[in-house]
Amino acid sequence: MKKTLLALVVAGFVLAGCDQKATPESPSQTETDAAVVVENPTEAGGASTTETPVTLPEVEQSGAVPAQLPEITQPIADSAHSARNALDWNGTYTGILPCADCEGIKTELVVKKDGTFNLTEVYLGKEDGTFEYEGSFNWNNAGNTIALPGAGADVVQYFVGENQLFRLDKEGNRVEGDLASHYVLRKQ
Repeated sequence: MKKTLLALVVAGFVLAGCDQKATPESPSQTETDAAVVVENPTEAGGASTTETPVTLPEVEQSGAVPAQLPEITQPIADSAHSARNALDWNGTYTGILPCADCEGIKTELVVKKDGTFNLTEVYLGKEDGTFEYEGSFNWNNAGNTIALPGAGADVVQYFVGENQLFRLDKEGNRVEGDLASHYVLRKQ
């Protein structure tokens, strides 16, 4: 483990110090088929070991920091393997979600195989703060997110994970930042 970490650190320094582009006539570092021989009798039981370096993508460096990173594309969803058909998603999920004007929202969501849901939200510290919703939920095309229409003013969405549901924001994105771990309902 230490050897691999050391090799990666050394490779990072080599790549960071490289100011020249590889020319078509000369082979680049990713095209060479070199191996690193490490001899350390205390860690390898007195024997030499050979480690194959990790091949990293070639990066063009001009000395200046690029103003914009290249666009990262998401892989196409594999409809044969989605949360909808690969996970045991039906059941009861509970948790306390953050609340802007109360102590938290105690949430219980029951999702059923027949495509229906029951949602109970209790706004802690509020009088008459209990709300119940039921209806049918919808899956997105990728089969990883459910939407609960009619559960309040906006459509409520959850990303389906292994034994947990992640509450999504109004735009359908995962919540990030310090409170991200509080937007999770766990399966009971």
